[in-house]
Amino acid sequence: PRAIPADARCPVCGMYPARAPEWAAQAIFANGDAHFFDSPLSLFQYLANVGHYSQGRTAQDLVARYVTDSKTSNWIAAETALYVEGSSARGPMRAGNLPAFASAEAAQRFADRRGGRVIAFGDVNAALLARLAPGRKAEHGEH
Repeated sequence: PRAIPADARCPVCGMYPARAPEWAAQAIFANGDAHFFDSPLSLFQYLANVGHYSQGRTAQDLVARYVTDSKTSNWIAAETALYVEGSSARGPMRAGNLPAFASAEAAQRFADRRGGRVIAFGDVNAALLARLAPGRKAEHGEH
C-alpha cells in the first residue's frame, strides 16, 4: 500500500481521500499507477466498472486492492477484509458505508455496537452497491 497524496481525488466521487484517512482505500495497477478512494464503498463501485472510471483499463490490470482497517487504521488487503454493511456509521459522503476490519471479531464487535451485519469481500454485489449509493455512477458521469 501507498501513502495517500494530499491532492489525490477519488475517481468515483471526486472527494479527497487524504481528508478522511480512516475510510480510505486504494487500488494499484500492474504498471505501478494507483488510485485512491474515499471509502471501501467507492473502491467497490470502482471495481464493479473499472472501465467507466478509468477509460482503457480493466479489473484485470489491478494487482492489489487495500482498505483501511477501521479499528487500527492499518492498510489491509481488500479481499481478506471483513465489512459491516447496514451500520449507523457514516462515511465521508455522509451516507451508508462499508467499514472494513482485519478480523471477524473486530467486525462483529463493531456490528454489535453500531448495527449491521458482517460480510466478506465476495458478498459485495451490484444490488448492495445500488442500495448503498443509489445513482452514484450516473451522477459521476455528469461531472
